[in-house]
Amino acid sequence: MFKGSIVALVTPFRNGDVDYEKLKELVEFHIKHGTDGIVPVGTTGESPTLSHGEHEKVIATVTEAAGGRVPVIAGAGSNNTTEAISLTKFSKSVGADATLQVTPYYNKPTQAGLVAHFRKIADDVDLPIVLYNIPGRSVISMTPETIAELAGHPNIVAVKEATGSLAQASSILNLCDITILSGDDALTLPLMSVGAKGVISVVANVVPARMAELARKVLEGDFTGAREIHDELWLLFKMSMIESNPIPVKAMMKCMGMITGELRLPLVPLLEKNEKTMLEVMRKLGLLDK
Repeated sequence: MFKGSIVALVTPFRNGDVDYEKLKELVEFHIKHGTDGIVPVGTTGESPTLSHGEHEKVIATVTEAAGGRVPVIAGAGSNNTTEAISLTKFSKSVGADATLQVTPYYNKPTQAGLVAHFRKIADDVDLPIVLYNIPGRSVISMTPETIAELAGHPNIVAVKEATGSLAQASSILNLCDITILSGDDALTLPLMSVGAKGVISVVANVVPARMAELARKVLEGDFTGAREIHDELWLLFKMSMIESNPIPVKAMMKCMGMITGELRLPLVPLLEKNEKTMLEVMRKLGLLDK
């Protein structure tokens, strides 16, 4: 159902408020440059610091702007199952194609609790779910066995794997038939080589056409061509994670004149020494004037 380069879209701010007009422009930018899908209000979209009203309005704005031209996978996860269901119902009501559901953070459910949480959402709202397995942020990790158990539900169709483990992906695919999407740009090629279908990408905010091309080449079996793009973008992949996401990617977009680069506390701007490195990488890739 979902494949290719799916952008984890930033949320643009201006003077502290969400810039909804800029958000629409970013959707058009991605569609023009071949992005295969859009994820609003994920980690890269700074979901933790959006109000509930802003969260819903961002989903609605992106879905309306996409207009069915590319799938929208709305960030609707929570460590509160009732809240996740509410956000999922809203996402369906405005026409989103699916939701991204993160493993509950802070309260640390057991594997049985994870199954119950995701099944409850899937039972209550008839909308496809992409599971989001990111132990680096949520502390807990879904085991391959848990994912395989959840994959039996007709509404649970994919998993964004951000464990950084090829063994995890291979074990999942050995146990069940579920779409795997990389949650790490740098591991897109390796994960797709063992069966993943694409990536939910941070750097696609900056180089959407190249990320779409990388994923397309792998899906077509052109691993040599995909490796060339992987090598080309390697420093950008590293740069995007030099500080907590989305600090670096918003800094890059600001330098390219795409957004103001504003963040919400507790995130703060890129350190000066890292900004210098970032500018060097961007010039090397031709993303800035010399």
